Amino acid sequence: MFQQVNGHSSGSGAQGGESLREDLQEFLSGEAPLHQLDDLTKVNPVTLETVLRCLQARYTADTFYTNAGCTLVALNPFKPVPQLYSPALMREYHAAPQPQKLKPHIFTVGEQTYRNVKSLIEPVNQSIIVSGESGAGKTWTSRCLMKFYAVVAASPTSQESHKIAERIEQRILNSNPVMEAFGNACTLRNNNSSRFGKFIQLQLNRAQQMTGAAVQTYLLEKTRVACQASSERNFHIFYQICKGASMDERLQWHLPEGAAFFWLPNPERTLEEDCFEVTREAMLHLGIDTPAQNNIFQVLAGLLHLGNVRFAHSEDEAQPCHLTGDAKCSLRTSALLLQLPEDPLLETLRIRTIRAGRQQQVFRKPCSRVECDTRRDCVAKLVYARLFDWLVSVINSSICADPASWTTFIGLLDVYGFESFPNNSLEQLCINYANEKLQQHYVAHYLRAQQEEYAVEGLEWSFVNYQDNQTCLDLIEGSPISICSLINEECRLNRPSSAAQLQTRIESALAGSPRLGHNKLSREPSFVVLHYAGPVQYHTAGLVEKNKDPVPPELTRLLQQSQDPLLKVLFPTDPEEKAQEEPSGQSRAPVLTVVSKFKASLEQLLQVLHCTTPHYIRCIKPNSQGQAHSFLQEEVLSQLEACGLVETIRISAAGFPIRIPHRNFVERYEVLRRLCARTSSGPHSPSPAEGHSERSPCTEVATLQAVLQDILHTLPALTRAAATLGDPAKATPAPVHCGRTKVFMTDSMLELLEHRRAQVLEQCARRIQGSWRQHWHRKQERQRRAAVLIQAAIRSWLARKHVQRLHTAATVIKRAWRKWRIGMAFLAWKELDGVEEKHFSQIPLPTGSFLLPQTQTSLLAAIIRLWPLGLVLANAAVGVRGLQRKLVVWACLQLPAGNPSSYLVQTAQGQAGVTSIRALPQGSIKFHCRKSPLPYSDICPEPSPYSVTGFNQILLERHSLGHG
Repeated sequence: MFQQVNGHSSGSGAQGGESLREDLQEFLSGEAPLHQLDDLTKVNPVTLETVLRCLQARYTADTFYTNAGCTLVALNPFKPVPQLYSPALMREYHAAPQPQKLKPHIFTVGEQTYRNVKSLIEPVNQSIIVSGESGAGKTWTSRCLMKFYAVVAASPTSQESHKIAERIEQRILNSNPVMEAFGNACTLRNNNSSRFGKFIQLQLNRAQQMTGAAVQTYLLEKTRVACQASSERNFHIFYQICKGASMDERLQWHLPEGAAFFWLPNPERTLEEDCFEVTREAMLHLGIDTPAQNNIFQVLAGLLHLGNVRFAHSEDEAQPCHLTGDAKCSLRTSALLLQLPEDPLLETLRIRTIRAGRQQQVFRKPCSRVECDTRRDCVAKLVYARLFDWLVSVINSSICADPASWTTFIGLLDVYGFESFPNNSLEQLCINYANEKLQQHYVAHYLRAQQEEYAVEGLEWSFVNYQDNQTCLDLIEGSPISICSLINEECRLNRPSSAAQLQTRIESALAGSPRLGHNKLSREPSFVVLHYAGPVQYHTAGLVEKNKDPVPPELTRLLQQSQDPLLKVLFPTDPEEKAQEEPSGQSRAPVLTVVSKFKASLEQLLQVLHCTTPHYIRCIKPNSQGQAHSFLQEEVLSQLEACGLVETIRISAAGFPIRIPHRNFVERYEVLRRLCARTSSGPHSPSPAEGHSERSPCTEVATLQAVLQDILHTLPALTRAAATLGDPAKATPAPVHCGRTKVFMTDSMLELLEHRRAQVLEQCARRIQGSWRQHWHRKQERQRRAAVLIQAAIRSWLARKHVQRLHTAATVIKRAWRKWRIGMAFLAWKELDGVEEKHFSQIPLPTGSFLLPQTQTSLLAAIIRLWPLGLVLANAAVGVRGLQRKLVVWACLQLPAGNPSSYLVQTAQGQAGVTSIRALPQGSIKFHCRKSPLPYSDICPEPSPYSVTGFNQILLERHSLGHG
């Protein structure tokens, strides 16, 4: 057992303490640094001192979150750490494939709940229970979780949906400043202590997008409006309006600077929460406009002035109490701000109306000074409580979605922490009762259910002794006799309650309970309850009156007479309600007490939690002074003992947090049998789904067990494979136990199974993808070949059609050419038919002309006979050249014999237009194919020895005779 922790004794046995310190020293020197242990289950040995040292080491290294099995431990840093809650870090945890492998953080819990909702694993709805003492950081944790969900769960696609999501996100985040301003206060342990409990339901649609939210509150500490303990403050909103109002608003609300109010203690303290503009802006975003805000603040100012109304003892009991000092001015101001008639207000506070007898006769009795103060406080508490409920309804109407638009939710439970003050009353009893219920829910859900399940499944398990608080709950709420039942019974008795008498009844009726104690040194009547977090002494004075929470009917009727618009909404005039307030003495229904209301709402909350998958965040404050970099071991140690964290760590470290039903295990990990080589005896056992309709239930169970054992036989091979891959942490086989209906394993074994399953699925996916790619490529190749064949056939057809068109066109051209050539030949023959041909030999040669050789003479004779051919050759682009050309021309024109060079023959070479052989033509001359160019070829003019006979004015087309 422990000898000493940070200088204080926590056990007995010096020898045991010395051995423990030696073991710890060996552990600390041989293991990794403590601040690197992200999970307290890795601490060895798991003791209060080792857990405490690990948390202190991480706190010193500015690491404020640590896992403890299924619980996240959050240390309050008491300083701003912006980078720890930045939107970039939120997106990093949201986008991580395995967020649990990142550093512990509240975003890990938030992402796990969000992914559970997306996976639709029963139960789909999730809940996060944030617990801890006052000042441990529960409200801040809830606020950061809401910001996280607003970021990750608001990712719509359309622009319109994006605007709606942004509006919902802003309204949900703006509900925090309003509820903290009206429901939080500065206490001895926390500057921003929640004086009410709230369960925030974040509503998600089918696409896991946040569509709205709903807030449910529990047990507002309305007595704080009129009564504050020493060194504590009232609700934040009163200080905000006194410090943040403008000059015009001060005049309107009668709040001059430096004004003193009895219900506003410690106004000189300035806190971060005293930010009036933030509250007003948040109210504006929630739909509360500026006139409505001014109306609210005016009512609050009226309550402050009502608190300055003081009464003095009356010498005559038959006369009402008198006002003291400036109380009359304060009463007038309060009546003005609340828009109540002054005289009826004063009369209602000082005179009590009593109805007695069968005739319901009305008696008016002056109240004592204590009764006047009580009635004054009752008015303030009643108005503030209804104002707070109205604000919650406005917030819900602003942020709550249509029931048809959301399907799942994530709940955030932020309940006041365990409290123990020098003077504890009904409020602390209810708060600690709620913490007992939540602790019992935690114990039932994790600690006890886990060990009982091991026993039912037949696992060999060395049970860990844990602290069960069921006996404490039996003491507070048990049946038929408990503290709550005795207090309610005192309320139903028609007699004044005595504090000493209530203490006696509790001690005598519940003397056999081990959780009931008594402080013999206390001078005031009280009783002690030994809670799981420690003993708390409750004073019985005023306990019954607070439980009754009486509201005299005349006070309600007075508030219904107000002309203030807000008070008219808070206190409507209902004839049915008025009739119920005045029933007969025989038919009067029992009054519902505060304890009964709180117990019913708490049971309703627990029913919601039982239908969800719970997640736990334990908030711990390192010191009670709220100082950064200060870790007081004795205070942290008491919190660790109170929340049962060590027992949780022990069971988580030694147990099997993963439990999967047999059928689900087989369905998920049957693919691992592919890793085993098939034996020669035959194939593996068939899947339990095969032949389902032909098998009996006994056969199905036997088949399921066979497949299950086949899968479990693959685990050693998986462990050896992990060791060969260089992971020494997985070299040792992780324990896996097969129970009667479930398979139990550790986180490391689950991680190994999932890794190998992913590998098998990847191999199968690769094979499927390879087969598909092969099929696709073959299909693409067939399509390509078909396309090539089709294109070749089309090109061949087009080429044939083109050749056919060219052949047809060539045929037409040849026919036309032949026709024209024949026609021209016929015309030439027709025109030249009958022309007398004169032989060259008959032409006299002049003197001095040269004689042509015999070969040339024969050639000239042939040409003269075929003069048309010679004419064509003379004008063609190809043919004879030089002297032969001139001879041809001379012979064709039947020139006189002589030297051919003495005659100049003008040709059409190098000239433009049409040229006559004799002379250049004048004007334009056209050649008509159908009209003979030789109309006068048979006319012989006067002969001349030097003239050419025939071919008069032969016209030639202009072609270059010299073209070769």
